[in-house]
Amino acid sequence: MPFPLLAFIVIPIAELLLLFEVADMIGGLATLGLVIVTAFVGFNVLRIQGFSTLSRANQRMAGGELPGQEIVEGLLLAFAGALLLTPGLITDTIGFALLTPPIRRRLATRMMRNGTSFFVGGMRGRGTTFGGGFSSYRGGQDEGPGSGRDHRDGATIDGEIVDRDSDSKHGRLSDDDKNTP
Repeated sequence: MPFPLLAFIVIPIAELLLLFEVADMIGGLATLGLVIVTAFVGFNVLRIQGFSTLSRANQRMAGGELPGQEIVEGLLLAFAGALLLTPGLITDTIGFALLTPPIRRRLATRMMRNGTSFFVGGMRGRGTTFGGGFSSYRGGQDEGPGSGRDHRDGATIDGEIVDRDSDSKHGRLSDDDKNTP
């Protein structure tokens, strides 16, 4: 069973069991109040952290840099917001952890590093239904059989495309072009 599907089954069950246990300890109304307060506090902290991340992204862009770290942190903040709005104590705990700047920055850095290795070198040999895939070759071309790429000799052939149809209408060749190989 794929992990996301398993998570959608296991997490709600665990949330309900934990909410029932907490309700038995502190009472049903207190548990409901706790869930509402964590959502309210989480939303306000999320708003502040979101503006802070947006400000840092704007500063980096103004300095001519790409705000990759800030973009990933923004995605983590959006995920944290979704978790905080989901009723439950487990999702609130994970959401509040993602709102903590040191944890979020460390996770964003790790995601960027892992994402780079996945997109640059992690797809070697996987292929697709259509007979090829992306490999870790930096040109983004498949090096598998039938790919038309031969890297053994290292030679590069430069060429130029000549559009012989540019003067003719609707892509029809002129009589001179029909006789040319």
